[in-house]
Amino acid sequence: MFLASLIFIVTLIFVIWQPKNLQIGTSAVIGASAALLFGVVNFKDVIDVTTIVWDATFAFIGIILLSMVLDEIGFFEWCAIKMARVSKGSGNKMFIYSLLLGSLVSALFANDGAALILTPILLAKMRVLKLNTKTILAFLLAGGFISDSASLPFVFSNLTNIVTANYFNIGFAQYLANMIVPYIVSTVVSIIVLWIFLRKDIPKKVDVFLLKKADEVLKNRALFKFSWFFLALLIFGYFIGDIFNLPISLFALGGAIIFLIIASYTKSAKLWLTIKTAPWQVVWFSIGLYIVVYGLKNAGLTDYLSIVLNELAQKSNLIAVLGTGFISAFLSALMNNMPTVMIMDISLKDIPNEALAYANIVGCNLGPKMTPFGSLATLLWLHVLNKKGVKISFWQYSKFGLMVTPPVLFIVLLSLV
Repeated sequence: MFLASLIFIVTLIFVIWQPKNLQIGTSAVIGASAALLFGVVNFKDVIDVTTIVWDATFAFIGIILLSMVLDEIGFFEWCAIKMARVSKGSGNKMFIYSLLLGSLVSALFANDGAALILTPILLAKMRVLKLNTKTILAFLLAGGFISDSASLPFVFSNLTNIVTANYFNIGFAQYLANMIVPYIVSTVVSIIVLWIFLRKDIPKKVDVFLLKKADEVLKNRALFKFSWFFLALLIFGYFIGDIFNLPISLFALGGAIIFLIIASYTKSAKLWLTIKTAPWQVVWFSIGLYIVVYGLKNAGLTDYLSIVLNELAQKSNLIAVLGTGFISAFLSALMNNMPTVMIMDISLKDIPNEALAYANIVGCNLGPKMTPFGSLATLLWLHVLNKKGVKISFWQYSKFGLMVTPPVLFIVLLSLV
């Protein structure tokens, strides 16, 4: 256990710290290589891990690719401006509408898509609106929180969702049916709790006429209109794929490539540049980190967790769901939600209570908001903000996350019972 834990901790430190701009995927692969070299895992484990995560990883790449193309044609900027103008200058309405927009983007384009693409757009618009530093920070913290707390309704809304759904053979429609209520509850409760904590920094009035008109930011209006039809068609495709038990990455990545080709043909996007700039490091990150985590499984960590989770499962369904959700939440906050979801999935495998799999997802999606290194989306979000000149300290973020996350997590878990 000591050697497996040491390799995991060192790998995670390098992923979070990124010394000398060492990429997250590279750090994960080095950690996986060390686990192989020291016999913590074997080549069969590598094959098992790849079997578990390949669909989730390529689906994620597809969603990000599609988001990048839509961003290129002005889709998200149009949405952000529309959101601001609909608020009619009311600061509180703009706060609520921006969170609703973040919730929809997170649901349809994954939490990482919301963090990578929507955050810089909202930041730019808030600067145009001449909002003060405290107000901008309030909107950013709230937007960062909703990107994870709202990544619940679809299998593709979060990497953790895809991994768990594949692991327990949960279909697209079945997953949606079970998670649509928690998604709505999470969005509503998140907005209420965030407003309570941040209301002092929200201005009463905002001059929305400083912004351009929404249609002015569109690079190709015909493609923009077509994109709405394409997204609806893609969602329909997921349901069809569910019927025939097709991998979700077939539609996520396949759809993204088709849309990229169309955008490239209309000169609205550059094919090879978009492919080149896609976050391919996430592929190596997912596989590498999961191999390292598999070493913890081999060392017996999942056996210990299984004992605890089985004890909870013997209690009432309420206690089992709340216990499972908070365990996965705190583990995610401490050691990142990507390894946590896999460890918890393995530990839950032989417990005949499907609700616990969903509780694990909720915990792994919301729990990471308690620390800056809890999720890949938060790390990317902080990196994007830092490049834009907005610095949020470890304690500043953790203080906010520890206050806001537990009450939202508790209420969302109750919606599963």
